[in-house]
Amino acid sequence: MTTPATDAAGTRPVSEPLRSVPGRPGRGRRPRWGGRRALIPWLFLVPGLILALTFKFIPMIEGFRMSVFEVRPFLGDIFVGFDNYAAVLGDSRFQDAFRHTIFLAVVQTTGALVLGALLALLLEGQTRRLWLVRTGVFLPVVTAIAVVGEIWRILYFPTEAGFINSVLTTLGLPAQQFLSDPNTALWWVAVVGIWTAAPYNMVIILAGLTGVNRELYESAAVDGANTLQRLRSIVLPALRPAVSVVLTLAAIRSLRMFTEIYVLTGGGPAGSTEVWMTRVYSLGFNSNDLGVASAASVLLLITTLALTIGVRVLTSRKESR
Repeated sequence: MTTPATDAAGTRPVSEPLRSVPGRPGRGRRPRWGGRRALIPWLFLVPGLILALTFKFIPMIEGFRMSVFEVRPFLGDIFVGFDNYAAVLGDSRFQDAFRHTIFLAVVQTTGALVLGALLALLLEGQTRRLWLVRTGVFLPVVTAIAVVGEIWRILYFPTEAGFINSVLTTLGLPAQQFLSDPNTALWWVAVVGIWTAAPYNMVIILAGLTGVNRELYESAAVDGANTLQRLRSIVLPALRPAVSVVLTLAAIRSLRMFTEIYVLTGGGPAGSTEVWMTRVYSLGFNSNDLGVASAASVLLLITTLALTIGVRVLTSRKESR
């Protein structure tokens, strides 16, 4: 006579199916309230989703619609197809603004990346005293851009009474026109952008430096490598992911630059500092040409997406090598 096989505890035959006790969920069966629990995170997200939908996505969709219409408030819009896009691309002021935007993107991104890397290398360390210095260096990032622009506008005051000009005069140098000179105004605007963005880049690069294995420094020192060799062979390869993030954010920030330009120069003198966003503003609110301004905004969105994807693809290829 054979006895039926039982489980490890010897209390129940293996062939006997599991039975669920009434009022208690069976083993392996998802409890009824599991679906409700999954909804709880979404309930917390609902206020944020409503705000994003109201103030971001619906205006974005409305901008796409307006870009193919001649917008006439209270008179009815007229469909014009892609004429607004052709008007934007044929606008000489928009072409100048596009060149100024590219110039600032290249100069500010390069300058802020180099300065941020230097600050990160100088302020890297475990000493607690560096915390205060890092906080002081990071202050421009947490300061409102309008406040930063106003401070620099006062510093750039183009007479001998201005702060920077008074310093130059004390050193025996001639006073500068700064933002009042159409030939140099864009360079001085770039200086403000570098000063504002460098601390932000510093934080990202500092985070990248913390991931470097300290044993590599010690091994390189034992092998007799100098500072430049360690920087080229250890630090720079380890910072590629951080530099990728910095370049992506800098590209987006450069194309969307508006507040500092508007506060510092308003796009002047003679349009020498006008950029993409200030041109969109002047088209929409000064010329009241909302359709063309919407088309310029859509082009800005497409350019930002293309540039972001391009930077990510290039940097990911270098990282995979």
